[in-house]
Amino acid sequence: MNPGNEWERPTTPHHHVPGGRFEPPTQPPTLPPMHPMPPMPPVPRPPRPPWLLPTIAAAVVVLVAVGGVGAYLVVDRLSGGGGAPPVATATRASRTAPTEAAGPDVCAMLPKEEAERLVPDATVSESSRDGDYTVSFTCNWNNQRISFGEFWRKREIDVRIEQHKGDGAKTGRAMAQNSYEVDYRGGKFGETAKPSLEPDEKEYVSPVKDIEGVGDGAFAQYTWRRDGNLLWYSYGEAHARVGDMTIKVKFQAGQQRKDAEILSNQTVQSITEDNAIREVSGLVKHFAEGVRTWQSQHPGVLAKAAPSPSASATVSPSARPTPSPTVLAAFPADCEAVGEVATRLVPEPTTRARGAQVGADAQTECRWLNLDLPGEGAENKKIRSALITVHRFTNRAGGADETAARSYYASERGGDKNMSESSIGGISWSKVTDLKELGDQAYQVFVKNRHSDVSASSGTVLVRKGAVVVQVDYSGHQRPEKEATNSPKVKLMPEKEAMDGALTLAKAYMAELDRQPAGG
Repeated sequence: MNPGNEWERPTTPHHHVPGGRFEPPTQPPTLPPMHPMPPMPPVPRPPRPPWLLPTIAAAVVVLVAVGGVGAYLVVDRLSGGGGAPPVATATRASRTAPTEAAGPDVCAMLPKEEAERLVPDATVSESSRDGDYTVSFTCNWNNQRISFGEFWRKREIDVRIEQHKGDGAKTGRAMAQNSYEVDYRGGKFGETAKPSLEPDEKEYVSPVKDIEGVGDGAFAQYTWRRDGNLLWYSYGEAHARVGDMTIKVKFQAGQQRKDAEILSNQTVQSITEDNAIREVSGLVKHFAEGVRTWQSQHPGVLAKAAPSPSASATVSPSARPTPSPTVLAAFPADCEAVGEVATRLVPEPTTRARGAQVGADAQTECRWLNLDLPGEGAENKKIRSALITVHRFTNRAGGADETAARSYYASERGGDKNMSESSIGGISWSKVTDLKELGDQAYQVFVKNRHSDVSASSGTVLVRKGAVVVQVDYSGHQRPEKEATNSPKVKLMPEKEAMDGALTLAKAYMAELDRQPAGG
């Protein structure tokens, strides 16, 4: 499976603009979902939880609802439709329906390896409907958030198969042929149409390309559209007819850098014309073969939509197991080596070390925590926490996997960059600052959190060195001793203290890592 074959690049097709001129696009695009629905609002990046609970949270999830913030100050770092058929406007001629049979299984017509290649880890939805003119069956494969290196990728396949019913003297086959011809003429019209567009809108519709050897006729077409600075997308679409059934397949794909601005087409790339036409031409062949097979098994039979209670279903990707962390019998040597630095930040700490394996990501976690430090003034208490989480990535052969480490680092930095200098739900993020003196890549960020049961601020440094990614969090607060940990009287750790502490501990740990063979 390859979620990122190299066909998603900035496209430069000609496109219609007011007055009939043609000009190439001047900047990269963004993709809306394939279905006619408004773009979903961005889901904010979760706050970096400032310290530990006995339970584990999936920190590798890049975007979650703010309401999912941990119930205590710091959480562990170990991680792990389509359109309706036409409405009859007059009383239809009576006809005798042929024997009915269960309709075709559209989702099963696409080989699993092909579905996984085009839409990895897809959510699969299917539905069927009995209308006045057709019986329709649909299947949709969708994944709008595929991590691939420094990019988030979007993929979607949408398929609709309709069996056309006879109407008076016209057979179902004749009705299907009429429908196919309408689609074909619409495609030809789109080649040269000059739609009315706003000054910042651009559109290109490719010439119709006939597909030989597919059913009783098939064609493909490509659409590219830009709408201001928000939307920029492209997709391929194929139509075919097999007997009394018509097939419509749409494939949409694109990618955007993880650190791009939210709700913009900044850095977006979408599928090119040649690749879109090639992919939908291959897809429609699978469904035409599936339809032909179903028809040969049920000659002259009208397909039957699924009963209403099970008319639609959604199949999510296989759930990935939640990692089960193991408390280590002894502190890892690399954490022990920086214990003096950590103890200066967290005096008289309670310590704990844990490990977990999440796929090819071997994780270790070292924690220093004190919930009862004397604060400034006799009536105040302080909480301080230092946490080091190390991710070591390996490939299938057991060797160091720097590519996986780069992808993980890009996901984390992109999530923080998206929330940079913003606030939501009592959580605020500082500007993301890249660091040049640590590892191969590094950055730091400061987060203030007054949303959960424990209000706190946290300085975080994330460093990548080869196939290893190290995250260091230093966090805490001060409050009157008798006040609740989320009281409005909680005074968050100052930004300078949090950032300096995290950076000091990160530098000490990376120096220790450099002393280990092959970077640890």
